[in-house]
Parts: sequence; structure tokens; C-alpha cells
Amino acid sequence: MQSLQNFGLKNHFLLAMPHLEDPNFAGSLSYLCDHDENGTMGVIVNRPLELTLDALFEQLELKGDDSPHRQAPVYYGGPAHKDRGFILHRGDSTPWDSSIQVAEDIALTTSMDILQALAAGTGPEQFLVCLGCAGWEAGQLEQELLDNAWLTVDGRTDILFDVPAEQRLGAAAGILGVDLNLMTREAGHS
Repeated sequence: MQSLQNFGLKNHFLLAMPHLEDPNFAGSLSYLCDHDENGTMGVIVNRPLELTLDALFEQLELKGDDSPHRQAPVYYGGPAHKDRGFILHRGDSTPWDSSIQVAEDIALTTSMDILQALAAGTGPEQFLVCLGCAGWEAGQLEQELLDNAWLTVDGRTDILFDVPAEQRLGAAAGILGVDLNLMTREAGHS
């Protein structure tokens, strides 16, 4: 049996179990962008804020009046670095200033140049702009998995970019054949 320490969770969804009551993560679907011996980093992808890109462009003094992306929601990405933007997007050949390739077709960019491109109406066509991120120290997520706080499943671009935010958690659970609404709020071990 493969150790959780060696199990790569990059490009996976992390589904909060119904009994997870931490207000930062209850009912959340996170997409994991990095997982190694130093810890885990991801963004919550199913919690739109009452903030649109138009308002964000205005706050950042970016001219976005003609952008087709103005009404796109901004998401609560997690409790860490809440003042920073994390843009999860379909990978493209654009060399953004600060970007990591998460999967063959998914990248995470944290540099201002991608927001400038979105304000100008260019940039990636499919994206999620998140304020903040989620992070776990080395071994922390593995312990939480052993404690049955989370389910994991391979990440999918259709769920990230084509499914409405309020349906993403259920869609990810559906990959496993699980209906989270039918699960007990009590944690258990077998």
C-alpha cells in the first residue's frame, strides 16, 4: 500500500466532508496546485465573493471598461494570503511573469500581468480569480485525510470551468459516486 507521504495530490480536488466544521473549509471544494514534502497549497473554487472582476479592476486601477470579463466573480480562495490574487486558468502558451503549471492544461498565476490582460479583454478564456489560498504544513493534510476530514479525487477542468460554483462540490463527489447530502455528519474509522 502506498504511503500518503508519497501520494501526490497535485491536480486533485479536496472535498470537505460534511462533519468538517472549520468555517474556512466547511462545504468547500479545493483544487490542489502543489503537494510535496514541504506541504500542500490550493485554492477553494466554490465560494464566490460578493465581488466582481469589475470591482477588482477598479481597486487595482486597471482600465477594464471594455473587458468581457467584468462580471466574472472573484472567489474566496482560502484563509492564507487573503490580500493576494491567485488565478487558476486553462494553460496557454503565454509566458506570465509568475506562473506554475499544475497539470497539462491548468496553470496557476499570481502576477499582475494576467489581471492586466483580463482587464484588456485578452488573457485566458477560462479562469477563476481567487483572493487568498489554502495551505497545509508538511504532513498536516495527510493527517487530516487519515482523520476522515476530506475526500480526494482527480481534478477535472470541466468541473473547474464549466460547472456553476454552487454545483462544483457535488459534481466532484459524483466522480466518486458519492452524494455528500446522504453522508452522516459523524466522523468514523473502519
